[in-house]
Amino acid sequence: MLLRDIARRRLLNQRIASPTHKAPSDVVASLGGIQAQDYSGALWAIGLRLTDATEADIKKAIADRTVIRTWAMRGTLHFVAAADARWILELLAPRMIARSLGRNRQLELTTAKFTRIEKILAEALQGGQTLTRDAAYELLERARISTSGQRGMHILWHLAQQRVICFGAHADKQPTFVLLDEWLPPVKKRERDEALAELARRYFSSHGPATLRDFVWWSGLNVSDARAGLEMASSHLVEQKVGGTVYWTSHDTPATRQVSTGMNLLPSFDEFLVAYKDRSASLDPRHAPKITPGGNGMFMPAVVHQGRVVGAWKRAFEKNAVVITASFFASPKKSEARAFANAADRYSQFLGVPLKNSD
Repeated sequence: MLLRDIARRRLLNQRIASPTHKAPSDVVASLGGIQAQDYSGALWAIGLRLTDATEADIKKAIADRTVIRTWAMRGTLHFVAAADARWILELLAPRMIARSLGRNRQLELTTAKFTRIEKILAEALQGGQTLTRDAAYELLERARISTSGQRGMHILWHLAQQRVICFGAHADKQPTFVLLDEWLPPVKKRERDEALAELARRYFSSHGPATLRDFVWWSGLNVSDARAGLEMASSHLVEQKVGGTVYWTSHDTPATRQVSTGMNLLPSFDEFLVAYKDRSASLDPRHAPKITPGGNGMFMPAVVHQGRVVGAWKRAFEKNAVVITASFFASPKKSEARAFANAADRYSQFLGVPLKNSD
């Protein structure tokens, strides 16, 4: 297996090159989670992995409560399947909460204050009510609890980590918060070892070939827990070495020859790039600053051809149409230009908005 094979197999395992799922919840569950701080981009991250979907379909899945948005892996916003939200948070959140204790002290957020905040918001949300972020902040301010600076968002993050709240459906363009226990159906509790093994199995099956280091980065687990999860899941996986580095992947990865010659327009923060500590299999380090400018955690939307990032892209709306333009790292061949046009057309169909030529 060569470096280019790693990129192509990831394209297949992530169901970008070979979408087979028909329901948004199936896509999200198969990957474990999809990073989602860019809400519209994350909708497309789900849609591009479906055989036939529109943005409205993904929003309906959120409204139907089969997919939810909350702070999950690494304490970062993700879409996760409703059936997985509780056990994933129960497994991953304690470490994130422990790491936030210093920040709590800086923000003067004590255990007693969090208890009071939880009571205020839980009473307001009880009975299926929703609150936008601004409405939640206003409620706390009336109770003389400051939400200035980053305190408000940190409060909401903490309550989500504690499995008190999660995001509900959008109200117009505004995200809302709901009580997690009211929003999601009860599910059977997973023991910790079972949860570790399941998270590892899903990650390496859907993101492989990947390394233990990649899994540690993606999950936010410490190395010993991540290794334990991998060992328990290893019977479902295949171990391969490339240049002395050990990679793990699914038993049933399709042959890389099944990767088409087409292009894919990936949204910002897509799992194809963000889910790995080492992204060099897909992204040439020389071009990395064009996709991850400043190296500060930002990811630009990427144009991917046969597993390799070949440029960045952006969209703009004009008079009920969408304009999609690319900044290629090198001048595209005619076949590549046609492939980009096809990918842009697919994205416009997902949005339900006509595509307007950029020229």
